[in-house]
Amino acid sequence: MSNNNLPEIFETFNDARKKGFITMKEEKDKGRNVVGTFCTYTPKEVIYAADAIAVSLCSTNDETIPEAEKYLPKNLCPLIKSSYGFAITDKCPYMYFSDIIVGETTCDGKKKMYELLGEIKDTHVMQLPHSRNEFSIALWQNEIKELIKRLEKKFNVTITEEKLKESIKLCNEERKIIKEFFNLGKLIPSPIKGSDMHEALQASNYKFDRKLYMEEIKKLVDTLKEKHEKGESPFTKNTPRILITGCPTGGLVDKIIKQLEEVGSSVVCFESCVGTKSFEMLVDENKDPIEAIAERYLNIPCSVMSPNDERMDIIKQYIDEYKIDGVVDVTLSACHTYAVESEKVRRTVEGCGKSYLQIETNYSNSDSGQLRTRLEAFVEML
Repeated sequence: MSNNNLPEIFETFNDARKKGFITMKEEKDKGRNVVGTFCTYTPKEVIYAADAIAVSLCSTNDETIPEAEKYLPKNLCPLIKSSYGFAITDKCPYMYFSDIIVGETTCDGKKKMYELLGEIKDTHVMQLPHSRNEFSIALWQNEIKELIKRLEKKFNVTITEEKLKESIKLCNEERKIIKEFFNLGKLIPSPIKGSDMHEALQASNYKFDRKLYMEEIKKLVDTLKEKHEKGESPFTKNTPRILITGCPTGGLVDKIIKQLEEVGSSVVCFESCVGTKSFEMLVDENKDPIEAIAERYLNIPCSVMSPNDERMDIIKQYIDEYKIDGVVDVTLSACHTYAVESEKVRRTVEGCGKSYLQIETNYSNSDSGQLRTRLEAFVEML
C-alpha cells in the first residue's frame, strides 16, 4: 500500500529519480489520490472524475528485471518484468506512491503478473474484450462501471455524470492539442527530432496540472511552427522519413529512435503504442458518458484486438499523410500479439510500395551495435 513517506533506498537514487519521488510526495502531501496505470485502454476520464491523479507506471528499462526474474519466467516480455520489478524494489516513485493500480487484460503475461502485483499493491483489473461488437461494448461499459464503483469506494468520492462529462471535455481538449503537436511531423522537413517529440510526449505522463501542460504544448507547437516558417530544421527536405510502429517505445529511444536519426533519417510519426493513434479518437461529448468512453477506448487498434484491420488502415493513412519512406516495426521480445501481427504490417507497408524493417528487441543495450548496423543499412537503402 502507498504512504506519504519516502522509501528507505531513496538516498541511493540519481537526481532525476529523486526529483520524481519528491514531486509525487508533494502531491500526496497536498492530499491528492494517485492511480497508477499501464496502458492506453485505461479510461483516464474516470480517474479524473474521481479527483485523482493518473500516472503511467515505470516499465521501460532493464534495471529491475533481475529482481523480477526471481518470481517471473525469464522468457516473459521485458515490459511486464520491468513493471513488476519496479513494484517490488520501490524504485519507481509513481508505483510507490500509487494508492491503487488499474490494470487491464491486454495480454496473458500482464493478466497473471497482476495477480502477484495484487499481493503488494491494491490492484484493480479491467477485463478487456479482445474484439469489437455490441457484446464487447456492453462488457466494457460494465467494466467501466465497476472501475467507477471501485474508485468511489477507495477514495470515498462520488463520480457523477457531470464530473465524467467535465473530464471527457478536458481529455478531448488535451488530445486535440497533442494531435496538433504530432502533426508537426507532417511538415517537410520536420521542425523537431522524433526523439525530442517522444520525450515531450513521455513527459505528459508526469505533469499533474493538465491545463498547465496543455499550455506548454501549445507554446511548443507555436515555436516549432515559427522555426519551420524560417526554414530551421535538424533535417533537409530530402532526409528519409520514418514511421515507427509496434510495441511501446519507452526504453528504446536511444537504441532505435536516436540511432535512426544519427544514421541519417527523420522519425516523423509514431503509430506505436501510446503514439499518434492514441490521440486521434475523441470521446463523443453528446452521448451517455459511460457509453461514449467505452466506445472510444474499445476502438483503439492495438494488436490485442482480433481482427485488427483498423491498425492496417491507420498505417496506410499515416504513410500517405506523413509522406513516409520507410516503416520500422518494433516488437519487444515475447510480445506475441505484435510479433504475429508484424506479417500483416509487412504486407500493408510493402503494398503501399514502402520499405519495411522488423526489429525484435528488449531493454538491454547488448544489441545496440547490431541494431545500428541494420538501421544504417535500412536508411541507406531508402
